[in-house]
Amino acid sequence: MECVDVSGVVGETVSKLKLRKGKIVIALNTAWNLVNFRAGLIRALVAEGYEVVAVAPNDEYAPRLAELGCRFVALPMDNMGTHPGRDLLLFFRFLSLLRHERPDVFLGYTVKPNVYGTLAAHVLGISVVNNIAGLGAVFIRDSWLIRLLQLLYKAALSRSRHVFFQNNEDMRLFVEQGLVIADKISRLPGSGVDLSAFYYSPLQLMEKRPFHFLLVARLLWDKGVGEYVEAARIVHRIYPTAKFQLLGFLDVKNPTSVSSAQMSAWEAEGVVEYLGVADDVKPDLVATDCVVLPSYREGVPRSLLEAAAIGRPIVTTDAVGCRDAVDDGVSGLLCKVGDAVDLAEKLIRMIEMSLEDRIQMGLRGRGKVEREFDEQLVIRSYLEVISGL
Repeated sequence: MECVDVSGVVGETVSKLKLRKGKIVIALNTAWNLVNFRAGLIRALVAEGYEVVAVAPNDEYAPRLAELGCRFVALPMDNMGTHPGRDLLLFFRFLSLLRHERPDVFLGYTVKPNVYGTLAAHVLGISVVNNIAGLGAVFIRDSWLIRLLQLLYKAALSRSRHVFFQNNEDMRLFVEQGLVIADKISRLPGSGVDLSAFYYSPLQLMEKRPFHFLLVARLLWDKGVGEYVEAARIVHRIYPTAKFQLLGFLDVKNPTSVSSAQMSAWEAEGVVEYLGVADDVKPDLVATDCVVLPSYREGVPRSLLEAAAIGRPIVTTDAVGCRDAVDDGVSGLLCKVGDAVDLAEKLIRMIEMSLEDRIQMGLRGRGKVEREFDEQLVIRSYLEVISGL
């Protein structure tokens, strides 16, 4: 009987099986969000052999997703709307997309994908892993809309295989309100920071240069932009040359967005300087003396983690998520939520510190990020959960 050597064919087949672990759909509310906050995870999943399909509304950042090794599928989404007809349409869009793609795992981020994408995945029997990155200040207000959102979260998350949270307060709130089962949740260190990209860059003594503050965020009132501007007015009475800069999107589709007209009025007043939008925020972080975020509530703000990673002291609010990024009096200062006077007092303290004290704050912030917020910790957590599915 003639023997046929099939070792090469078998080897090639086994190699392909190892390479192709499964298909993962990762859905967010913007392609910008995918590129800026989930690039490391997408690269890691692709490197592990997963086929990754990125889903979000189309925008100018969508073409960059191909560079990460994934495939992009555009899905229209009314991110801030509450119209039941449009939300039902979004559910059916997710249902159609997932029925066509038939992924092994659905990764949901942000409210609409976490609710409607998750519900569609459950209908089709697809394993779901959710990430609750931050609830926003509106979640804790009492209204019929928030109660409805809580019911939708409960329906969506009840059958998910795992739910990640970015801070302990949000995780505890969901458990106490019965929105998620305690034995299938865990906390991630925010979205993590790429420590090789955001490397330590020590503060420099700049002769004849005014003190620079910088706020990096989507420019929403809930981010404390109004308090930042009012605090700048107060500080200018004592330190008139201090610079107060803002970097981030204006006029986003959010009811609490700061308008371009409002920003122009502030600039005309001379109280702040708007730097526009930047894909790479590192040069702006390096050029500032202190990073500020007076937000009302966060997951864990990426801008603060990046600032700490390069060694900048921070002033932020003693609020959910924000306080996770800073050790008060050690790597930065905490102020009261919604209190421009208290914020101004903390900013004045920062100006009046010695350069050496601010350098030490920055070094301690870098150490905290290395210990607690390395992006690799986030990636390993996802890989462990997904491999277990």
